[in-house]
Amino acid sequence: MTNFDFLKYKKFFILVSASLVFFSFILIFSKGLNLGVDFKGGTTIEIRLEKKMDIEKIRNSLSKSKINNFSVKEFGTANDLLIYTDNSISPNDIKNILEKDLKEKITIRKIETVGPKVGSELIKSAIYSVLLCLIAIFLYLWFRFEWQFSLGGIVALLHDLIITVGVFALLGLQFDLSIIAALLTILGYSINDTVIIYDRIRENLKKDSSSELSILINESLNNTLSRTLKTSGTTLLCIVAVLIFGGEVLRGFAFAITFGIIVGTYSSIYIAAPILIFFKVKRDWSIKIDNTP
Repeated sequence: MTNFDFLKYKKFFILVSASLVFFSFILIFSKGLNLGVDFKGGTTIEIRLEKKMDIEKIRNSLSKSKINNFSVKEFGTANDLLIYTDNSISPNDIKNILEKDLKEKITIRKIETVGPKVGSELIKSAIYSVLLCLIAIFLYLWFRFEWQFSLGGIVALLHDLIITVGVFALLGLQFDLSIIAALLTILGYSINDTVIIYDRIRENLKKDSSSELSILINESLNNTLSRTLKTSGTTLLCIVAVLIFGGEVLRGFAFAITFGIIVGTYSSIYIAAPILIFFKVKRDWSIKIDNTP
């Protein structure tokens, strides 16, 4: 078993995390998120070319035609592309422009349109789903452990979510419904890791109520470190494969999960566990105490 002193620099890591959360807020509210068609409304057009073509030619052709607010991405095979536009031009007009300019036959395979009102409702639904998930996790941890564990777990989850969204704002990556699905997956993964550590901390607290709390938490983190690294490592191997080979459509989702696993593993050790010291977690589990926060 390892014998690392994880809590030796707990104040430093908490300060680093607080700074990252602060700068994430600054980025989200100043730079904003690159919202996808799901949230801001628009049209997604899936087209197939007869032969592979430089994607820049497609972009230049649409730009010359005075089409604003569009993006072009590769999708599936080398001949398939996804074009995102606002609703100011019809898919058939885009097809005609490209065929005329590029002298190539283009087949429209799929069209998905989302209106601005639907996009606004989807944003509200996404926020509600994340909040309800956090509330459910908070109540579950309170019921299973004590309010200090519950608070520590939720702070760690908020830390993971805010920093992940901040990275999307920093890099200008498209933020759509698939990223919301990724954030909910991160919540589930991160809290699972935290619960494993909390279980061991509670077990050690029951065995030894006289040693310093920091010693028991360090011992618990070392007890679970091997499992944490194996679980995170194997999960990362799978999701990195999706990130590299999954294509453009899955890239944002895979990136969010990859980053979330890394930051979630970090927060389970350096945020969720040290918080128990600051909030003076219950020491003697044989005595019932008032759980009111």
